[in-house]
Amino acid sequence: MNATMSGKIAVITGASRGLGRSAALKLAQQGCGVIGTYNRNAQAAQSLVDEIAKGGGKAAVLALDVARCETFEAFGDALCKTLEDTFERENFDFLVNNAGIGVHALFAQTTPAQFDELVNIQLKGPFFLTQTLLPYLHEEGAILNVSSGLTRFALPGFAAYAAMKGGIEVLTRYLAKELGPHGITVNTIAPGAIETDFGGGVVRDDHDTNRFIADNTALGRAGLPDDIGGAIVAMLSDGNRWMTAQRVEVSGGMFI
Repeated sequence: MNATMSGKIAVITGASRGLGRSAALKLAQQGCGVIGTYNRNAQAAQSLVDEIAKGGGKAAVLALDVARCETFEAFGDALCKTLEDTFERENFDFLVNNAGIGVHALFAQTTPAQFDELVNIQLKGPFFLTQTLLPYLHEEGAILNVSSGLTRFALPGFAAYAAMKGGIEVLTRYLAKELGPHGITVNTIAPGAIETDFGGGVVRDDHDTNRFIADNTALGRAGLPDDIGGAIVAMLSDGNRWMTAQRVEVSGGMFI
Protein backbone atom coordinates (compact mmCIF):
# COMPACT_ATOMS: atom_id res chain seq x y z
CA MET A 1 0.00 0.00 0.00
CA ASN A 2 1.21 3.48 -0.90
CA ALA A 3 0.77 5.69 2.17
CA THR A 4 0.67 9.11 0.54
CA MET A 5 -2.82 9.71 2.01
CA SER A 6 -2.29 7.81 5.24
CA GLY A 7 -4.59 9.00 8.00
CA LYS A 8 -7.01 10.73 5.64
CA ILE A 9 -10.66 9.64 5.29
CA ALA A 10 -12.88 9.99 2.23
CA VAL A 11 -16.67 9.85 2.12
CA ILE A 12 -17.78 8.69 -1.33
CA THR A 13 -21.42 8.53 -2.35
CA GLY A 14 -22.39 5.73 -4.72
CA ALA A 15 -19.26 3.73 -3.90
CA SER A 16 -20.64 0.24 -4.47
CA ARG A 17 -20.17 0.30 -8.26
CA GLY A 18 -18.72 2.13 -11.25
CA LEU A 19 -16.70 5.29 -10.77
CA GLY A 20 -17.36 5.45 -7.03
CA ARG A 21 -16.03 1.96 -6.48
CA SER A 22 -12.91 2.65 -8.52
CA ALA A 23 -12.30 5.88 -6.61
CA ALA A 24 -12.69 4.07 -3.29
CA LEU A 25 -10.21 1.35 -4.27
CA LYS A 26 -7.69 3.82 -5.67
CA LEU A 27 -7.87 6.05 -2.60
CA ALA A 28 -7.50 3.04 -0.31
CA GLN A 29 -4.37 2.04 -2.21
CA GLN A 30 -2.94 5.41 -1.21
CA GLY A 31 -3.61 4.72 2.47
CA CYS A 32 -6.87 6.67 2.66
CA GLY A 33 -9.71 5.34 4.79
CA VAL A 34 -13.03 5.08 2.95
CA ILE A 35 -16.64 5.46 4.01
CA GLY A 36 -18.77 4.61 1.00
CA THR A 37 -22.50 4.87 0.53
CA TYR A 38 -24.85 2.59 -1.37
CA ASN A 39 -28.54 2.78 -2.16
CA ARG A 40 -29.78 -0.77 -2.73
CA ASN A 41 -26.93 -3.24 -3.26
CA ALA A 42 -25.61 -3.97 0.22
CA GLN A 43 -23.78 -7.07 -1.03
CA ALA A 44 -21.74 -5.09 -3.58
CA ALA A 45 -21.00 -2.48 -0.93
CA GLN A 46 -19.74 -5.11 1.51
CA SER A 47 -17.57 -6.66 -1.21
CA LEU A 48 -15.90 -3.25 -1.55
CA VAL A 49 -15.11 -3.22 2.18
CA ASP A 50 -13.72 -6.75 1.92
CA GLU A 51 -11.55 -5.92 -1.09
CA ILE A 52 -10.09 -2.86 0.62
CA ALA A 53 -9.42 -4.90 3.77
CA LYS A 54 -7.59 -7.54 1.73
CA GLY A 55 -5.29 -4.82 0.47
CA GLY A 56 -4.51 -3.70 4.01
CA GLY A 57 -6.89 -0.74 4.04
CA LYS A 58 -9.84 0.24 6.18
CA ALA A 59 -13.37 0.95 4.93
CA ALA A 60 -17.00 1.05 5.97
CA VAL A 61 -20.26 1.45 4.06
CA LEU A 62 -23.55 3.13 4.95
CA ALA A 63 -26.92 3.09 3.23
CA LEU A 64 -28.00 6.40 1.70
CA ASP A 65 -30.59 7.50 -0.83
CA VAL A 66 -29.32 10.88 -2.04
CA ALA A 67 -32.80 11.69 -3.37
CA ARG A 68 -34.24 11.81 0.17
CA CYS A 69 -33.01 14.93 1.92
CA GLU A 70 -35.15 14.15 4.95
CA THR A 71 -32.80 11.25 5.76
CA PHE A 72 -29.60 13.28 5.73
CA GLU A 73 -29.62 14.23 9.41
CA ALA A 74 -29.85 10.58 10.42
CA PHE A 75 -27.13 9.75 7.92
CA GLY A 76 -24.91 12.40 9.49
CA ASP A 77 -25.43 10.75 12.88
CA ALA A 78 -24.54 7.34 11.42
CA LEU A 79 -21.47 8.82 9.80
CA CYS A 80 -20.31 10.29 13.12
CA LYS A 81 -20.67 6.92 14.80
CA THR A 82 -18.76 5.19 12.00
CA LEU A 83 -15.97 7.75 12.18
CA GLU A 84 -15.63 7.17 15.92
CA ASP A 85 -16.04 3.38 15.94
CA THR A 86 -14.05 2.46 12.83
CA PHE A 87 -11.53 5.26 12.43
CA GLU A 88 -11.32 6.86 15.90
CA ARG A 89 -11.93 10.25 14.31
CA GLU A 90 -14.53 12.99 14.71
CA ASN A 91 -14.25 14.28 11.15
CA PHE A 92 -13.28 13.33 7.62
CA ASP A 93 -11.09 14.92 4.94
CA PHE A 94 -12.66 14.38 1.52
CA LEU A 95 -16.24 14.38 0.25
CA VAL A 96 -16.80 12.94 -3.24
CA ASN A 97 -20.34 13.62 -4.48
CA ASN A 98 -20.51 10.83 -7.02
CA ALA A 99 -23.88 9.05 -6.69
CA GLY A 100 -26.18 9.49 -9.65
CA ILE A 101 -28.36 7.97 -12.32
CA GLY A 102 -28.54 8.29 -16.08
CA VAL A 103 -31.75 9.28 -17.87
CA HIS A 104 -31.76 9.28 -21.66
CA ALA A 105 -34.75 11.13 -23.09
CA LEU A 106 -35.06 13.61 -25.91
CA PHE A 107 -36.05 17.10 -24.78
CA ALA A 108 -39.50 16.86 -26.39
CA GLN A 109 -40.20 13.57 -24.59
CA THR A 110 -38.72 14.29 -21.13
CA THR A 111 -41.40 13.96 -18.45
CA PRO A 112 -41.77 16.05 -15.28
CA ALA A 113 -41.22 12.87 -13.28
CA GLN A 114 -37.89 12.22 -15.01
CA PHE A 115 -36.86 15.83 -14.52
CA ASP A 116 -37.78 15.81 -10.83
CA GLU A 117 -35.90 12.56 -10.26
CA LEU A 118 -32.79 14.06 -11.80
CA VAL A 119 -33.13 17.24 -9.73
CA ASN A 120 -33.43 15.25 -6.51
CA ILE A 121 -30.51 12.91 -7.19
CA GLN A 122 -28.08 15.04 -9.21
CA LEU A 123 -28.54 18.54 -7.79
CA LYS A 124 -30.72 18.86 -4.69
CA GLY A 125 -29.18 15.79 -3.08
CA PRO A 126 -25.54 16.87 -3.36
CA PHE A 127 -26.47 20.43 -2.33
CA PHE A 128 -28.13 19.47 0.94
CA LEU A 129 -25.95 16.44 1.70
CA THR A 130 -22.87 18.66 1.51
CA GLN A 131 -24.63 21.18 3.73
CA THR A 132 -25.45 18.46 6.27
CA LEU A 133 -21.94 16.98 6.32
CA LEU A 134 -20.06 20.27 6.35
CA PRO A 135 -19.68 20.35 10.16
CA TYR A 136 -17.86 17.01 9.98
CA LEU A 137 -15.51 17.99 7.13
CA HIS A 138 -12.02 18.78 8.37
CA GLU A 139 -10.81 22.33 7.82
CA GLU A 140 -8.37 22.24 4.88
CA GLY A 141 -10.35 19.33 3.51
CA ALA A 142 -11.67 18.94 -0.03
CA ILE A 143 -14.96 18.46 -1.84
CA LEU A 144 -15.04 16.92 -5.30
CA ASN A 145 -18.27 17.01 -7.29
CA VAL A 146 -18.76 14.65 -10.22
CA SER A 147 -20.17 16.30 -13.33
CA SER A 148 -20.03 15.18 -16.97
CA GLY A 149 -18.44 15.96 -20.30
CA LEU A 150 -22.01 16.55 -21.45
CA THR A 151 -21.89 20.04 -19.98
CA ARG A 152 -19.33 20.96 -22.66
CA PHE A 153 -20.53 18.93 -25.65
CA ALA A 154 -24.14 18.09 -26.50
CA LEU A 155 -25.60 14.73 -27.48
CA PRO A 156 -29.35 14.26 -28.10
CA GLY A 157 -31.25 12.81 -25.18
CA PHE A 158 -29.27 14.32 -22.30
CA ALA A 159 -30.75 17.82 -21.96
CA ALA A 160 -32.17 17.32 -18.46
CA TYR A 161 -29.21 15.31 -17.17
CA ALA A 162 -26.66 17.81 -18.47
CA ALA A 163 -28.66 20.74 -17.07
CA MET A 164 -28.35 19.23 -13.58
CA LYS A 165 -24.63 18.71 -14.02
CA GLY A 166 -24.30 22.30 -15.20
CA GLY A 167 -25.93 23.30 -11.93
CA ILE A 168 -23.38 21.23 -10.00
CA GLU A 169 -20.55 23.05 -11.77
CA VAL A 170 -21.97 26.43 -10.78
CA LEU A 171 -22.52 25.18 -7.22
CA THR A 172 -18.88 24.11 -7.11
CA ARG A 173 -17.70 27.68 -7.71
CA TYR A 174 -20.02 29.08 -5.05
CA LEU A 175 -18.92 26.49 -2.51
CA ALA A 176 -15.28 27.24 -3.32
CA LYS A 177 -15.91 30.92 -2.64
CA GLU A 178 -17.77 30.41 0.63
CA LEU A 179 -15.63 27.59 2.03
CA GLY A 180 -12.26 28.98 0.94
CA PRO A 181 -11.79 30.90 4.22
CA HIS A 182 -11.87 27.51 5.98
CA GLY A 183 -9.13 26.14 3.73
CA ILE A 184 -11.59 23.79 2.00
CA THR A 185 -11.11 23.33 -1.74
CA VAL A 186 -14.04 22.51 -4.02
CA ASN A 187 -13.61 21.24 -7.56
CA THR A 188 -15.51 19.42 -10.29
CA ILE A 189 -14.37 16.36 -12.21
CA ALA A 190 -16.19 15.86 -15.51
CA PRO A 191 -15.81 12.34 -16.95
CA GLY A 192 -16.44 11.57 -20.58
CA ALA A 193 -18.19 8.37 -21.68
CA ILE A 194 -17.17 5.47 -19.40
CA GLU A 195 -17.72 1.73 -19.70
CA THR A 196 -19.95 1.09 -16.67
CA ASP A 197 -23.56 -0.01 -16.08
CA PHE A 198 -24.54 3.69 -16.02
CA GLY A 199 -27.48 4.44 -18.30
CA GLY A 200 -28.13 0.74 -18.80
CA GLY A 201 -24.50 0.01 -19.69
CA VAL A 202 -24.86 1.34 -23.24
CA VAL A 203 -21.26 2.57 -23.52
CA ARG A 204 -19.90 -0.72 -22.25
CA ASP A 205 -22.27 -3.14 -23.97
CA ASP A 206 -23.41 -1.56 -27.25
CA HIS A 207 -20.73 -2.03 -29.91
CA ASP A 208 -21.87 0.83 -32.14
CA THR A 209 -22.02 3.30 -29.26
CA ASN A 210 -18.62 2.24 -28.01
CA ARG A 211 -17.12 2.55 -31.49
CA PHE A 212 -18.67 6.00 -31.99
CA ILE A 213 -17.11 7.21 -28.74
CA ALA A 214 -13.72 5.71 -29.57
CA ASP A 215 -13.74 7.34 -33.01
CA ASN A 216 -14.44 10.73 -31.44
CA THR A 217 -11.91 10.52 -28.61
CA ALA A 218 -8.31 11.63 -29.02
CA LEU A 219 -6.94 8.63 -27.13
CA GLY A 220 -8.96 6.27 -29.31
CA ARG A 221 -11.22 4.43 -26.85
CA ALA A 222 -14.04 4.86 -24.37
CA GLY A 223 -13.06 5.51 -20.77
CA LEU A 224 -12.79 2.91 -18.02
CA PRO A 225 -13.71 3.37 -14.35
CA ASP A 226 -10.07 3.27 -13.30
CA ASP A 227 -9.33 6.21 -15.61
CA ILE A 228 -11.60 8.29 -13.40
CA GLY A 229 -10.66 6.67 -10.09
CA GLY A 230 -7.02 7.55 -10.68
CA ALA A 231 -7.92 11.11 -11.64
CA ILE A 232 -9.95 11.53 -8.45
CA VAL A 233 -6.92 10.50 -6.40
CA ALA A 234 -4.81 13.05 -8.26
CA MET A 235 -7.32 15.84 -7.71
CA LEU A 236 -7.50 15.13 -3.98
CA SER A 237 -3.74 14.89 -3.51
CA ASP A 238 -1.74 17.40 -1.48
CA GLY A 239 -0.15 18.64 -4.69
CA ASN A 240 -3.51 20.13 -5.73
CA ARG A 241 -4.15 22.14 -2.57
CA TRP A 242 -3.90 25.42 -4.53
CA MET A 243 -6.55 24.37 -7.06
CA THR A 244 -10.14 25.27 -6.27
CA ALA A 245 -13.34 26.27 -8.14
CA GLN A 246 -12.11 24.38 -11.21
CA ARG A 247 -13.79 22.03 -13.67
CA VAL A 248 -11.39 19.31 -14.85
CA GLU A 249 -12.62 17.19 -17.73
CA VAL A 250 -11.27 13.63 -17.82
CA SER A 251 -12.52 12.29 -21.14
CA GLY A 252 -9.47 11.15 -23.09
CA GLY A 253 -10.01 14.13 -25.38
CA MET A 254 -13.63 13.47 -26.35
CA PHE A 255 -15.01 15.76 -29.07
CA ILE A 256 -12.03 18.10 -29.15
